[in-house]
Amino acid sequence: MPVVIVEMWEGRTEEQKEKLIKGITRAFEEIGVKPEWLNIIIHDVPKSNWGVR
Repeated sequence: MPVVIVEMWEGRTEEQKEKLIKGITRAFEEIGVKPEWLNIIIHDVPKSNWGVR
């Protein structure tokens, strides 16, 4: 059961995050991972909490 963790600055819309999830899911399907096996976690991090700019 693969787990993909995406750390990114906050501010993306729900629609943008859904597109990201669909793209990641398609990429894993191409290597034989069924969508129901995949877990994707998105961490929206405030820019003020990001140490590298």
